[in-house]
This record gives sequence, structure tokens and C-alpha cells, in this order.
Amino acid sequence: MVDHAALKLEDAALKKRRRGRNWAMLGVLAAISLLFYAIAMVKMGAILKGGTP
Repeated sequence: MVDHAALKLEDAALKKRRRGRNWAMLGVLAAISLLFYAIAMVKMGAILKGGTP
């Protein structure tokens, strides 16, 4: 016989772990985006000052 209460608890735990991984992935993507943005700004600043890219 299937224990529906246990399945609901397992499903809730799975959703909680998935939500945590999603937030972690959002943080990683945001950090990479900020890194690329910072690199682009530094390169553009060098070009505007007459340096080499």
C-alpha cells in the first residue's frame, strides 16, 4: 500500500532542494554576468583613453 503522507513529505523535500539549486544557479549566472560587464567596462575605458584593448 502506498503511504500518501510520506510521498507528500518527499515531494516537498524535493521541491525545496530544487528551489535551492535554482537560487544557486541564479547567483552563479548573475556573478558571471557582472564579471563580463566589468571586463567590458575596463576594456572600453582602455580604448577611450587611447590604449590597446
